[in-house]
Amino acid sequence: MRVGVYVDAYNVYYGGRGMCGRGTAGWRWLDVRGLAATLVAQRTDWPGATVERIIYCTARIDASTNASGHRDQDIYLKALSASGSVDHIEYGKYAYRVKQAPLAIKDQRGRPQLVAPQWPIVVQSGGVPCTNAVFMVSYANREEKGSDVNVASHLLLDILTGAVDAAIVISNDSDLSFPLREARNRVPVGLINPSRNHLAGDLRGAPSDGVGRHWWRQLTPADFTSHQLSDPVQKYARPQDW
Repeated sequence: MRVGVYVDAYNVYYGGRGMCGRGTAGWRWLDVRGLAATLVAQRTDWPGATVERIIYCTARIDASTNASGHRDQDIYLKALSASGSVDHIEYGKYAYRVKQAPLAIKDQRGRPQLVAPQWPIVVQSGGVPCTNAVFMVSYANREEKGSDVNVASHLLLDILTGAVDAAIVISNDSDLSFPLREARNRVPVGLINPSRNHLAGDLRGAPSDGVGRHWWRQLTPADFTSHQLSDPVQKYARPQDW
């Protein structure tokens, strides 16, 4: 059984940061192939499965706005390729826009609650209080674009062309609901939630859906820390504090 692995890199990064800690070293230098091989080896219902190809979907950090982040990411991406930890890196992009939105705070369940006028900041019209006024803010928004589409595209292309017999997707992005559902109709699929958050509802299913033998797993801090690239990888050394 040839297994294709499709990685949403930013989903993995923020998931690892949430579990391991932003200021904690020892988890960022992730050996993707080592992790994938462990995940496959744990499956008794996938006998004879081997990792055939690993597709890593990401976007380059802009050096003009984050020079150190760009440098560290560049080293890591080169180390991934040099070590053979991934077979192909597919790049999306960052979109920078000015957006507008109503001012809000989180309620007790973390949902947005619009800020209403109250003392000492009040709004009046003709001397009459406007209790339902909405405060609008303009803000700079930096958004990574394309990784989810690239994951979905490579996943479905490899399945439809017969390049793989099973697939592992590492992401908790609910936008992957449709391609995952279609993939499960054709090959066994393992879905890996790389974060400490609950699995997105749209990504759930049953092991028997479609062709069957599907499974779900959530990563732990140990999955990150126990699967690290060698240091250095050829001429690429792990960035400080990584």
